[in-house]
Amino acid sequence: MESSGLPADFGWVVLVAISSIFMCMWKGFKVGAARKKYEVPYPTMYSDHSEQFNCIQRAHQNTLENYPQFLVLLVFGGLFAPKISAVAGLVWMAGRIMYAQGYYTGDPEKRMRGAFGYLGLLVLLGNSVLFALRLLGFF
Repeated sequence: MESSGLPADFGWVVLVAISSIFMCMWKGFKVGAARKKYEVPYPTMYSDHSEQFNCIQRAHQNTLENYPQFLVLLVFGGLFAPKISAVAGLVWMAGRIMYAQGYYTGDPEKRMRGAFGYLGLLVLLGNSVLFALRLLGFF
């Protein structure tokens, strides 16, 4: 540990967290562009006439629904194993990008191309549990 009390490699976790913000912003920009293209005004979440817009919106919304869990597990897992957690975070982000690109085709089934991202989330969950057990003195 460094003098900050954080693991020496925790900076990698911070960089992944910051990178994930840009991934969310990219998806938000895609929704904004789709709103213009398919003429879906704010605050309407979904369109009654454009399934393509709905797929783009849903790809973004689903990521936002999963984002708090990701960040919590990234930080707690990163306190246990920062490098492994940073890589797992990148895997999750790559999965979310593939998920979105599949969804953007207009065929919702193609979103499953990004399912591998959940492997990264499972690693973060495991590291977070191990961190909690270490804090509780189990090892």
